[in-house]
Amino acid sequence: MNHIVKEDIEKIMEAGGDLWQAFAGATVLVTGAGGMIPYYLTTTLLALNETRLKGRECRVIALVRNREKAGVKFSEFLERADFELVVQDVTAPLKITAPVDYIIHAASQASPKYYGTDPAGTISPNVVGTFNLLELARAGKCKGFLFVSGGEVYGIVPAEKVPTKENDYGWLDTVDVRSCYAEGKRAGETMCVAWHHQYGVPAAIARLAHTYGPGLDFNDGRVFADFVRDVVTGHDIELTSDGAAERSFCYVADAVLGLFLVMLKGEKGKAYNVCNDRACVSIAGLADTLVNLFPDKKIAVKFVKAKSRLAYIQSPIKRICLDSSRARALGWNPVVGIKEGFTRTVLSFKV
Repeated sequence: MNHIVKEDIEKIMEAGGDLWQAFAGATVLVTGAGGMIPYYLTTTLLALNETRLKGRECRVIALVRNREKAGVKFSEFLERADFELVVQDVTAPLKITAPVDYIIHAASQASPKYYGTDPAGTISPNVVGTFNLLELARAGKCKGFLFVSGGEVYGIVPAEKVPTKENDYGWLDTVDVRSCYAEGKRAGETMCVAWHHQYGVPAAIARLAHTYGPGLDFNDGRVFADFVRDVVTGHDIELTSDGAAERSFCYVADAVLGLFLVMLKGEKGKAYNVCNDRACVSIAGLADTLVNLFPDKKIAVKFVKAKSRLAYIQSPIKRICLDSSRARALGWNPVVGIKEGFTRTVLSFKV
């Protein structure tokens, strides 16, 4: 495991304090476990077994679609008795037969590069997959259920609603294929509320901002991933717009602690913004920051004509900045700013 990831996990465990006792002897299912965020969730739980839960270990079930990639990513854990790798699509009938105490549903295609090429595969995990998991939680009387949603559920909000709180909403065009992600997340959230109301499933919802950190996929398709790749490889950052669009960002270690807090302490049937509300920046501003953080790279920000990317459907939302006061009221305090977070991210690819 990368030493920066190890440091992050140690900080997550320390910041969580007594929170972790809820997992003592429990079974936890994490879907989409091969992704950056759920990988952190999974490895944090396994690290807790070696420290704070030693002798009362939890069992971690990591659900993935790609066995080969997951085998590499989780290679150091495959022989552990407290870890199980399940390979399947979350939209298929679940192979999980053992009782599960906690479910974290983080399986989703969050990259815009899929919205044009695989809209059905984007919406399905958030609707069909969520149904499957909520039914599993209902049948097994789970202690906790977390649906990992995103800030795009807000759509295009009026300027006076930015920073955006959990009960603020804008509009989405339901017949725009790009809405496959946001509408899927909206539907998944409503399903969580419905299953909580009707069946008592203890479902909470976390709406992530743009989350970044070690393990970020260079082929993600979003500009911040492109920027990190350019810095790591020593290429100029190319902007194909004026860069005025603003986004909320959150370093992965902060986000993961927020997710655990929302699941264990959040009010069921409610949504919580998990974003560093002190880290809202324009795309151009982020590009300049990254270039200035690594002057030895001798790279620059360049404005260029947009290349045709048929698979990539650009967001019409110009500003997504979220209010995190509801999550902060749970005791969450994101501490990693943009400069430190992106420095750690870039350096993690050099170690």
